Amino acid sequence: MVEMPPEEILTEREGTTYPSFEKYTYYSRTAERDTPVNVLLPADYSEDKKYPVLYILHGYYDNEDWMTRDIVHISTMLTNLVADGEAHEMIVVCPYIYCSKDMPYCTGMDTQNTLNYDNFINDMMTDLMPFIEENFSVAEGRENTAITGFSMGGRESLFIGVSNPEKFGYIGAVCAAPGLTEGTGYPWMLKEDQLTFGENKPELLLLSAAEHDGVVGTNPATYKDIFARNGEVYLWHLMSRTGHDHSSVTPHLYNYFRMIFQ
Repeated sequence: MVEMPPEEILTEREGTTYPSFEKYTYYSRTAERDTPVNVLLPADYSEDKKYPVLYILHGYYDNEDWMTRDIVHISTMLTNLVADGEAHEMIVVCPYIYCSKDMPYCTGMDTQNTLNYDNFINDMMTDLMPFIEENFSVAEGRENTAITGFSMGGRESLFIGVSNPEKFGYIGAVCAAPGLTEGTGYPWMLKEDQLTFGENKPELLLLSAAEHDGVVGTNPATYKDIFARNGEVYLWHLMSRTGHDHSSVTPHLYNYFRMIFQ
């Protein structure tokens, strides 16, 4: 791992085609409404090939467009890494993770809104993943499926990953929001001994945090410590020059892109 990606990986190269995220909608039975999702396909995407899939989850108050911004560099960074032989071609999915039948968007940082984010686990498994698999040329199986997220999205990627370890071979989180487990905040969804993968160990568990995170601090270290007590193997990346924003997301993804689907 490196703390920060090299600048040339974040810069578009002459003669290279960089794909753009395209927005789709799927019907969420969990939220009982049409729900937006952004999908990035490889520049030379072909229905004759099968591609692994990476799901990237946004944070509190944000939406499916947050990760697709140029400042996060997903398309440029991933395309350059693939061209350099440092990453596999993949489909990248950036969904809207606020999931409620009664509330279409986040109204505050409180118990009900947090529960609505946690409810995305149902939408993910019941509606989003089937939509992606039905509409794109997807290589199925946990060895071809990865998930990661930022802030509340990091909490949800861990929640989804440990709850469905048979589905996800690669799991990550950056600046993950606290409170997923009992004793670390409220509302909690898991007891400490449930923060484990059982027999379905992931090929990679990458936990990234910012030393100077003014929102969640180094709370992600709590997850690291619980995973350690539960006997799980992980990589821990503590960044010294970033904060609770895209500045941490980009280096986390740079490392993650190069490790998944290997």
